[in-house]
Amino acid sequence: MNEFAKNPVPIAVIGGSGAYHLLAGQSLGQEKNCKSLNTPYGESAPIHHFSFEGLDFLFLSRHGETDYSLTAPFVNYRANIHALKECGVQRVIAWSGPGIINTAFKPGDFVVPHDIIDETRNRPSTFFEGTGIGFIRQNNPFCPQITNALHDVLHNAALPHHEEAVYACTEGPRLETPAEIRKLRILGADLVGMTLAPEAFLAREKEICYTPFCYLTNYAEGVKPRKFKKGELFEGMQTEKEKKQVDESIQKFPMLIRAVFESLKGEERTCDCPEALRRYKNKGFLPEEDE
Repeated sequence: MNEFAKNPVPIAVIGGSGAYHLLAGQSLGQEKNCKSLNTPYGESAPIHHFSFEGLDFLFLSRHGETDYSLTAPFVNYRANIHALKECGVQRVIAWSGPGIINTAFKPGDFVVPHDIIDETRNRPSTFFEGTGIGFIRQNNPFCPQITNALHDVLHNAALPHHEEAVYACTEGPRLETPAEIRKLRILGADLVGMTLAPEAFLAREKEICYTPFCYLTNYAEGVKPRKFKKGELFEGMQTEKEKKQVDESIQKFPMLIRAVFESLKGEERTCDCPEALRRYKNKGFLPEEDE
């Protein structure tokens, strides 16, 4: 039996490679346990259960906890989101490090995106395959309540940040060509990454509040002239100054996430995310959730 069935944990962080070790190493609390869950979509990534100052939270790494065990196209997004829902998660902060298309932004800046362009092609993107269920509005693809909490925390910390951005999610694992980046710029994208789709849409299908919290890593291909460096990837697309700015931002993430947790602690969900499937519940197609 899932141990969280009796003691649900309402908030989680989904992070990338290395994020777990950073969180664990910066006194975000004591790790109580770790386990993967079997789901109808396969086994989830390991879910770590932390506790600090009376607040429990979960952490799941999309790509693995040592380097990149899984690139973005091969992450089992459905298993991960389903498992978090089974653990009682109601809110997710999605930690992401996209590249920059809009040169008003710079490496090391924090960004809370407000919209997304899904350019993925081959990823299972719904829990409702073969059904008449799944028409869900995306007027706010990310939870406005978590977004406001993130804005407040960044303002209070007086850190360089942007409160709006359009994130384009590409298929990967290869990086984008300069022509593709030019296309995304024409479409209105400010940032480019590979991880938020279908993760955000699956969270909405589970009526989980979901908001990305980004630090910017590098300029996307063709945005700034960057020579090819053998054996390097993102770090090869950064100047030494930019590397330092990005590293400093990454080190601040645990402190900022803790502040967001404290801000949301005990606050009821007043957004529309918990009612995303109301149409289908009213019709009897889906059961009401236990309060």
